[in-house]
Amino acid sequence: MQPWALVTPASRGIGLELARRLLQTTNVPVVATARKDLDQTREHVLKGLTDVKEERLHVLRVDVLDEHSISSAASEAARLFPRKEAYLHLSLCMPGLLFPEKSPTQIDYDDALLTFRTNTLGPMMLLKHFSPFLPRKSTELVQAAGLPKQAVWATMSARVGSISDNQLGGWYSYRASKAAVNQVTKTFDNYLRTSAGDKALSISMHPGTVKTGLSKEFWSNVKEGKLFTADFAAEKLMDVINSRSLNDRGRCWDWKGEEVPP
Repeated sequence: MQPWALVTPASRGIGLELARRLLQTTNVPVVATARKDLDQTREHVLKGLTDVKEERLHVLRVDVLDEHSISSAASEAARLFPRKEAYLHLSLCMPGLLFPEKSPTQIDYDDALLTFRTNTLGPMMLLKHFSPFLPRKSTELVQAAGLPKQAVWATMSARVGSISDNQLGGWYSYRASKAAVNQVTKTFDNYLRTSAGDKALSISMHPGTVKTGLSKEFWSNVKEGKLFTADFAAEKLMDVINSRSLNDRGRCWDWKGEEVPP
């Protein structure tokens, strides 16, 4: 069986750096997705990776607001990696959008709806179409260098999605959408317990505050040493993913490997 990895989206930020890191630290094929400019995304992922075989990278179009694009990408993945011959060992589900409402009066219906469609429904639709590629109980896993022991479906969450840790308020739609992501993670992991047993697990991840477009408005408010580069975040997140055990399933973990409480 051939293991492969999925990074969606991978056009910029942490997703881009995760795709690059997987190409450098593993030997498995990597499916990277972008909403547009697929050739440019491919160029950015491969930039400077002179020792990487370019045929290992497959760039597919996925717009998490368009289920048809997700379905079409899954069909292409099935062509590239027939389920009798390959399985999805690592899925990095990264969609994210933030509108920072500081008070209830700043909540805009359309912006809040777009936040949930991107941050919560996007990962749910990716689950719908790509989770069938994950191993089943009968699948013989391949231990590949640079990848976790079990197959892992990892979805980007955030510390502000924690209800018990919410001391400041604000960011209503973003907080709620990420809390929902953590619920989806737990629910999906319950499903994997039945379908895959100890062969696959689901977790959420908190990368810290990363210097990307998502957080640009808040860079000046971050404590010294706590604003991370996307490359650093990708390195730390892969360390966390690769060190998870079955006891860690269904929960949210930060870049240090510490649990983010529900």
